[in-house]
Amino acid sequence: MAVVGLIAAGFGLGTVLDDDGGSSASSSPVPTSDVSQGRPADPAPIEGTGEEPIRDVAAAVAPTVVQIETGTGLGSGFVYDESGLIMTAAHVVGTDGQVDVRLADGTLLEGEVLGADDGVDVAVIRVDPGQADLQVASLATGVPVEVGQTAVAIGSPFGLDQTVTAGIVSAVDRSFPTSAGVVNVIQTDAPINSGNSGGALADRQGRIIGINDAILTDGASTGNVGVGFAIPIDTAFAAAERLAQGLPVEFGFLGVESRPSQGTQSGAQIVSVSAGSPAEGAGIQEGDLIVRVGDDSVQSNTDLAAAIRSHQPGDTVEIVLVRNGQEATVTATLVSAEDN
Repeated sequence: MAVVGLIAAGFGLGTVLDDDGGSSASSSPVPTSDVSQGRPADPAPIEGTGEEPIRDVAAAVAPTVVQIETGTGLGSGFVYDESGLIMTAAHVVGTDGQVDVRLADGTLLEGEVLGADDGVDVAVIRVDPGQADLQVASLATGVPVEVGQTAVAIGSPFGLDQTVTAGIVSAVDRSFPTSAGVVNVIQTDAPINSGNSGGALADRQGRIIGINDAILTDGASTGNVGVGFAIPIDTAFAAAERLAQGLPVEFGFLGVESRPSQGTQSGAQIVSVSAGSPAEGAGIQEGDLIVRVGDDSVQSNTDLAAAIRSHQPGDTVEIVLVRNGQEATVTATLVSAEDN
């Protein structure tokens, strides 16, 4: 099936959703939302210091992970609220309003899709909590994800429910260009495959750090090659919180058009600034080279878009730019794209 092409020749990005043929489905663009407005992390279910840490993570997280069955295939998800709310990827549910949810103990429940956003590729499903003993996942919201830390993926690759794989976090804030924007994702080498979409990526303390979403493929196969991507839990929770309330997902808007740097220094070169935008208010001008947004280094216009979209309307960000060879720092308060 089709994959969304990457910059590297001969490779593509495919979401990890099992269709009727068991192959990888094409990817929807996933521009990012923002962190969960300061939501504190849930208590860690385990210490993560045992002799078999992966086994301990599996025991703590697997009971919260579900298999989601739709009219066209299956994916994964996890229970994140005792009221019966399940988080998954939007491409798992597609346009379905009702799905079947199979719990870790085999119980089959009917799930109602409360909302799905193709932009952040997050969806929320609700099941009746009175029909089963739901186990709720602990979320690592507000906890920095570090390169090299343990990453444990749990889901239903190829329909093999409750499959556990492990690796490390290979990269964070990996800006990923798509046909409709970009997304800041977690990169992991924990093997994920078709059917893992929407499932849990957990840390060694058994807290969810991301939603497994996509893999890099060579265009000829749909199997794992050690490069997987997950939507960070802060991004996912912020989106899920709005979707569960029937609200649209929002992300920050700066109000510039940019292109890759035309000079020797990497960055995003500003082509135009929208009148009345946060960028204009911050004093950003055409020709400026933006090299950093907050803690995110900006190497290209793709990085700039991902960094801005990793914030919500109302967030104030520091932007480092170079103008006439001189570096300066400005501050912009982002708004919603719908306000401009």
